[in-house]
Amino acid sequence: MEEEAEKLKEMQKQVEKSIMSPPAASGPKTFEEKAEVDARSVYVGNVDYSATAEELEQHFHGCGSVNRVTILCDKFSGHPKGFAYVEFSDKDSVDNAVLLSDSLFKGRQIKVVLKRTNRPGVSSTDRGRGRGRGGRGFRGGFHQPYNPYGGFPRGRGRGAYRGRGRASWYSPY
Repeated sequence: MEEEAEKLKEMQKQVEKSIMSPPAASGPKTFEEKAEVDARSVYVGNVDYSATAEELEQHFHGCGSVNRVTILCDKFSGHPKGFAYVEFSDKDSVDNAVLLSDSLFKGRQIKVVLKRTNRPGVSSTDRGRGRGRGGRGFRGGFHQPYNPYGGFPRGRGRGAYRGRGRASWYSPY
C-alpha cells in the first residue's frame, strides 16, 4: 500500500511540474530571430475574404516550400481582414513570391511585397502627442513669468475651460 501511495505522489509531482512549467514557444524570441523569419516572409494584400490557408499555400507552392500561412482576422468579429503573411523555408522563395504580385487569386488582384520587420521601441502611431497646443507643453498659451495674475494671459490658470479654441476673429463658416 505504501509503495503505491509513493508512486501516486511521484506521478502527481510530475503532472504538477508539467502544468507549472511554461510551454516551449516555437516562435522566434530575439529581435535577430524575428528579423530572420521576416526576411523569409511576404505580405499578401487584397486577399479574398473566403480564402483559406490551404488555398494560399497552393497558390505560392510553385515559389518554394511554405512553412506557414497566417491570415489575420478581426479580434472582435473573427472575420478575415483581407491580408495574410506567407513564411517560406528559404530566402530565395521570397524573390519568386514577389513576382506573383498583381496575379489573380480567387478573382482578385493580390499585392505581394516583402514583410517588414518591426523594430522594438519604435511605434508608427506615436505622433508626438501630449505636448499641448503650439508645442509649449501646457494648455495655457505663452508663459509670462512676471505677470502678477499668475503667469498666464487674461487670468486663466492651467486646465481652465477654453471653449472651442476659435481664432480671435469670427468666421461663421
